[in-house]
Amino acid sequence: MQIGYFTERPYRWLPEELILKNQAFFALPNSYYDREKAADDYHYYLDEYCYAEDLGFDALCLNEHHGNPICMGSVMNVEAAILAWRTRRARIVLIGNPLPVIKHPLRMAEELAEIDLISRGRLVTGWVRGAGSEQFFNNANPAYNREMFNEAHDFIVQAWTRPGPWRYEGKHFHYRHVNPWALPYQKPHPPMWIPGTLSPETVLWCAEHAYPYIGLGTPLKPTCDLWDLYADEAARRGYQAGPENFGYMVATAVGETEEKAQAAAAGFVYGGGQNAFSAPEFTMPPGYNSKAAIRIMAQTQTSAWLGISGEKVRRQMLGDYAETDLAEVRRKLQAALRRAQQNLQVIVGTPEKVRDQVKTIMSVLRVGIFIILSLQGPHGDDERRTSMRLFANEVMPALKEHARTLGLADPFERAPGSVRLAAGARRAPVVDRAPLAALGF
Repeated sequence: MQIGYFTERPYRWLPEELILKNQAFFALPNSYYDREKAADDYHYYLDEYCYAEDLGFDALCLNEHHGNPICMGSVMNVEAAILAWRTRRARIVLIGNPLPVIKHPLRMAEELAEIDLISRGRLVTGWVRGAGSEQFFNNANPAYNREMFNEAHDFIVQAWTRPGPWRYEGKHFHYRHVNPWALPYQKPHPPMWIPGTLSPETVLWCAEHAYPYIGLGTPLKPTCDLWDLYADEAARRGYQAGPENFGYMVATAVGETEEKAQAAAAGFVYGGGQNAFSAPEFTMPPGYNSKAAIRIMAQTQTSAWLGISGEKVRRQMLGDYAETDLAEVRRKLQAALRRAQQNLQVIVGTPEKVRDQVKTIMSVLRVGIFIILSLQGPHGDDERRTSMRLFANEVMPALKEHARTLGLADPFERAPGSVRLAAGARRAPVVDRAPLAALGF
């Protein structure tokens, strides 16, 4: 089993009131930015990832967002290149590059190949469509997002595997001369892991390519449904999906006591937390979502990974931007954090408690990849490293043993798509729903 470490690398110096009044992190004026503090944080986060390798984490996971202080990884390939040189063992996992907004897949192919070479084959690349606000920030046409994603992905794979030079004429990308000299260290190319938030379309695309799908803190029952959807599509394509095809990321805070852990977990809702990533008008630009998808969002009562809920959508539609009662907002955020812990979407507590809850998730979802999202909010360096150390030293060994007991092979132990199914054979189960009843889900 692969156990990964991930942080959004938040800008830690914003007063919460500013974020709450803006109703999101995205579009906060950068006049509140302090270059000295930002420089200190970049140095710290790079050191933190090296510390994660020292602690024994298998994977160092990076992401990228633009114009948003919730994540200072604006160009994660720069960070990946530094870690490729400074680290020696852990895999460097990108989750992932937003292909439709970058608009230059040949340059991307060269950048990632160089990182793979510097790391001597430790790169795991991943792709995302980019959040709605990324389309806005990068002046990308959201109506073409999905088709640009598909074309850019296919082109990069060709650039890595097709001998050059050759010419490319596509719908969105055109190159007179494709002949990159920086080709990946790994053959035929670095493995690809794809993150998602309950999108059936993305799950089916992953199954088509036999790419591992990483659920981003999604509720357990719907996640089981998606795993089954993936496995059904895999069976139609002639292979048995298994733990090597699935991963899961969950926000995690570990403390020496329950009280310290809960204080650390408060950062997951600081300023609204991940659900305050951006306001609906930026998260849902015209053309990015279908009308049917928007109707579904308007009916749901629970917030999604990047800040969409039925309440927010209705407020946008009605133009209801009344002044916010900050005390009431904070009360709701604390209640949401408690619910997330009850639903095992945020794991908080002493090492013993965290160990038991993560083992439950592993038993249900049967994943070969497990990633912790470390502390968010304005926590200090010592508090962040304490949570990391407690997880690595007192939780991770038990998870590795539990994975061996369950037979949870990771994508490097067993290649995704390599277990072939005989024609007409029924696939094996990929999840275990039995614990869900005991949890009341």
